[in-house]
Amino acid sequence: MIRYIDVVLNVPLNQAFTYKDVQNQEEYLTPEKNFGRRVQVRFGGRVLTGIVIDTYEGLKNNCAVTEDKIRFATKYIDKEAIFTKELYDIAKFMSDYYIAPIGECVSTMIPSGKREVSAGSFSFQEDEKSFKKKDLSEEQKNAVEGIMNAEDGKLFHYLYGSTGSGKTEVFLTCAEKVIEKGKSVIYLVPEIGLTPQVIEAVVERFGNTAAVLHSGLTPSQKLSEWKRILKGEAKIIVGARSACFAPTHSLGLIIIDEEHDSSYKSGSSPRYHARQIAMKRCSSHKIPLLMGSATPSVEAWHSMNNGSIKKHVLTKRLAGGAVPQIKAINLSLEKNNDSSISRELEEEINKTLAEKKQTILFLNRRGFTHFFRCFSCGYELKCKNCSVSMTYHKSQNRLKCHYCGYNIQPPQQCPECSSLDVGYSGFGTEFIESEVKAKFPQARTIRIDTDNIANSKELKEKLEKFKNGEYDIMLGTQMVAKGLNFPNLKLVGVILADTSLHMPDFRANEKTFALITQVAGRAGRFFPDGKVLVQSYSPDREPIAKAVNNKIEEFYENELKQRQALGFPPYTRLLRLVFRSQVPQSAYLAAENAMHILEKNALNDVELLGPAECPVSKVNNSYRHQILMRSLSVKSMIESAKKLIWGYKCPNNVYIEVDVDPVSLL
Repeated sequence: MIRYIDVVLNVPLNQAFTYKDVQNQEEYLTPEKNFGRRVQVRFGGRVLTGIVIDTYEGLKNNCAVTEDKIRFATKYIDKEAIFTKELYDIAKFMSDYYIAPIGECVSTMIPSGKREVSAGSFSFQEDEKSFKKKDLSEEQKNAVEGIMNAEDGKLFHYLYGSTGSGKTEVFLTCAEKVIEKGKSVIYLVPEIGLTPQVIEAVVERFGNTAAVLHSGLTPSQKLSEWKRILKGEAKIIVGARSACFAPTHSLGLIIIDEEHDSSYKSGSSPRYHARQIAMKRCSSHKIPLLMGSATPSVEAWHSMNNGSIKKHVLTKRLAGGAVPQIKAINLSLEKNNDSSISRELEEEINKTLAEKKQTILFLNRRGFTHFFRCFSCGYELKCKNCSVSMTYHKSQNRLKCHYCGYNIQPPQQCPECSSLDVGYSGFGTEFIESEVKAKFPQARTIRIDTDNIANSKELKEKLEKFKNGEYDIMLGTQMVAKGLNFPNLKLVGVILADTSLHMPDFRANEKTFALITQVAGRAGRFFPDGKVLVQSYSPDREPIAKAVNNKIEEFYENELKQRQALGFPPYTRLLRLVFRSQVPQSAYLAAENAMHILEKNALNDVELLGPAECPVSKVNNSYRHQILMRSLSVKSMIESAKKLIWGYKCPNNVYIEVDVDPVSLL
């Protein structure tokens, strides 16, 4: 009797496909062992690689095609499975929750390498000798005890403490205790924060029982690490977002460092969040999930307050140095409005250079440089419906809200104080870099951002050079905002704190507050007189004022009140649909048609907003429009969206992006 296999393929169809098993009998394994092997098949006119999810004899009754139409699979890529049943259950959860084809979900999880090649990126110690452990403070000991022996049965834990309070040592100690019990650990770090410090600490502590998964490895190197994990050779897996899928058989703990970081959310389909996957895995295995940050996400803070996540606090700064002196500089009072560097910041940079110490200047490239403001009273225009910043579109001379589509002609005078001194603010990055080089020609300057860093190896090299004192001033984006220690660093300057504040996004306050707090944590670790200068046109605005004055709890309390009043997460859930096309009218019409379908079919407890042009209205020559769904029930939104996604025949030149629980609405 012919053997058949069901295969999932990375195609935009939410189903498995049936093939006759490869004709080479020598490659046959029992159905149980055949599950999770990669197999090569013909699909239409293409040759694709898929994953076997079922093996059986005799055609199934519900097969959609007759036997004569079923092709033979070509060949197996692997001699043994590289995909587990647990991971397939997660893939099915992702497919359902994030409304993505099952094959796309499976493909996201596994490395694409065809053969194994030694990762070779990190030298593991031959004797596995532990590096010298630090003595834990009482706070740290209490945190470890509370996490490892939670008497209330809580699985989700949060380690909250300021930068330098010793969170990493708590993570490593918890990991060690889990590994001593014969279990394994997944340790997630954000891609931009995947720094040598964390990797070195883990590799030195755990030797060749550590595996590292990150974007610097080739697909074949990732496959090698993946197989080491499958075989149980790796007991602690360190990596960025996708390491949450590590195929360990005896999982005992997942750690998420810098939990608030938006890079844990995938930017392409399936748009999963590593935190959600970690919660799913930890709940299934009944094991602890340990998250941590100096600036928790507002959702995590809310969960800590209501008790669904157990909070452990570190209050003492252990990393050396005092809390840095933080000061806001009001750019509205500067005489030279054309300069991106205030007189005070310029003076402090010169002093730091004279002392042979180092400076970091932080630029927030993300967000909009053109927002309407009054230079007399600081008033900023917001949407009357959504309470988010309106963005100036120069080509149309309109101010627009990218939530609901509301737009107006820019006022000629300030609606608040009637001043005629109104305009648009913002600095370009290249302008700032050239100004730094012009003002400080004697200084050795380096810029680190995604535009001029090719890979993680180059990032590591440049950061190492700055650490070794080969540069005096570093201009950086979010890459330098967290997780890095520089012994000779004395001064940190935030060029324009307002940039992220004026993004048309309900998370703008949260992002601004987190960035200032994280950047400030770089200074003062090794010098008692470390300084942080935060430049802003609106230094009295809450996220800036609260970050500068270290009023952390006040910020979160006020932000939660505002979110509740406006009906934004964590008090509601959001689902975002983006319609993109290279033909502008097509994207708009598809969004309009989809809105009509949703209005007829969406469940009653789902609110629909839009359609409106996306804040970034054109990306890679594609025009973008969006619809937002809002509800207390994520299930209601998902069910409503599925009726559209799986039931609506979209025009061929339009692509629909589905984003459940979006972290950004740009």
